[in-house]
Order: sequence, then structure tokens, then C-alpha cells
Amino acid sequence: MVDVVNLIKDLRNKTGAGFLDCKKALLENNNNLDEAIEFLRKKGLAKASKKTSREANEGAVGIYSDENLIVIIKVNSETDFAAKSDTFLNFLDELGEFVLNYNNAYISKEDFLNLSYKQETISDFFKSMIAKIGENLILNDLIIIKNNQDYSSYYIHNSYRKNIGKIISLIKYQTNNNDDEVKLLSKNLCMHIAAMKPESIDIGDLDKTIVEKEKNIQKELIISSGKPSNIVEKILDGKMKKFFSEVTLLNQDFILDPDKSINEVIKKYIEKNEYKITSFKIITL
Repeated sequence: MVDVVNLIKDLRNKTGAGFLDCKKALLENNNNLDEAIEFLRKKGLAKASKKTSREANEGAVGIYSDENLIVIIKVNSETDFAAKSDTFLNFLDELGEFVLNYNNAYISKEDFLNLSYKQETISDFFKSMIAKIGENLILNDLIIIKNNQDYSSYYIHNSYRKNIGKIISLIKYQTNNNDDEVKLLSKNLCMHIAAMKPESIDIGDLDKTIVEKEKNIQKELIISSGKPSNIVEKILDGKMKKFFSEVTLLNQDFILDPDKSINEVIKKYIEKNEYKITSFKIITL
């Protein structure tokens, strides 16, 4: 009796094709492994495993949400041409909708790839799409955020679809009046984040090791420049203020009004209503 399960496994290892494609190839070729490999090659499905060694630096980022979760998925491809295709964009949408329906905020990228999907796994689904598109595809990022009581807003830069593009920035915020004015403010802040790529919301949120490293670097530069020792700390203070204004969101100059910091823009708004950014994300290619 033919061990079909092991034959399928062997065929998958040799070709990189998906479970269902291998099963069909064996069925149509009387479980002959060599003929099944040739069958898959003729279908363009037997080169996926070789394609997975190629670099994938293009691609797209998609965002998906429902009442429970916000999901951001980044998939890399080899070319921008492939990333713009309906085949690739539909694939990204299918992944996003699957994560939403799975409804688990704590699943890792690795566990996600091993989930069952259409009698295969998500990893197999990737292999099938690699064969279909003809390029290596890599799941680069999977971010899942609980859609709690905080409001959210996002911005897509270089969009391919209304929910897919090259860069996605998202903020979560609290307010007592989520009117059109605050929605516009939040959208503009997302645009700012996409352009300026801050590392944290405020100075206290920065990684302490990063701050100390920057201090040490700037102090060494000041000392080596020959400045008198009695003014080193004063100069260092100025250097660090500049550093914080470049890497922390609230201290950056607002791209739509460079004469004001983000902090000043928000303070102007909260003269009338409450508003607080609780978190942000930026995902870029």
C-alpha cells in the first residue's frame, strides 16, 4: 500500500510546493514522484523553495481592524512591480482578514506561519503565492493591537489600496470629544510620524541606554573640540535638547507648522478639550 502522506511530504521537500498542489500532482500521476515533480514544474509550482533564498526588499504594509483588533502586516517581495499587483494585494488582504477572524492579540509571527489555513498552513500559503507570483515573499512584520477604549487614527503613505501602502503610521489617543477637529489633528499627527519617524512619545519614554550613549558621544565631541571644562555641561545640555527634539514625537517640530512643536500644537487643542497620545506605531519598507 502506497504511503501517500509520506509521498506528499517528500514531494513538498523536493519542490517547495504546497500540500494541496502536491496531493493533486501525485493523484494525477499515479503517485509517481518523478512525474509529479515534472507536473508541478510545468505548472510553475516547483521552484518556490529556490526562490525563497532570494532577497526581498520591496513589498507593502496592510492595516486591518474590527471591534476587537487592529492588525498591521508587512510582507516583502523582490520587486515593486509584484507588490503593486492585484495578486499580491489580494494575498495581503487575505492574510489580514484571517488574523482578524482568528481573534488572538498575542500570536507571534512564527506561530502565525504554522496556523492551519485551507487544509494547509499559512507557511504553505506563502509557498503557493511564491510559485504563483514568481518572487520570494517574506512575512516581515505582524503587529496585533487590542482595539480598546482608546481611539485610533492611521495614515498610509504611497498607498496601493485604501488600507495598503509603503508606510503605515498609527496613533492611539484619548479624548473627551472625538469630533472632526480632533480626527483631523490625529490624522495630521499620523502624517507627521510617517515623515519624521520618532522613536518615542516623550523624553521619559526613550530607552535609557540610548540616552546615555548619546550623552557620552556628545560629551566626548565637546571635550575633544577643546572647549573649556567649565562650559562642557552647558553645551552638552543644548546638544541633548536638540537630540530630544529630533527623536521624540512631542518635542519634534510639526511638519505642517514648523514654528510649533507637536507639544505646542496639542496644548493649543487642549485649551478646549482633552487630548492625549497613548501610543504610536510606524511600519516602513
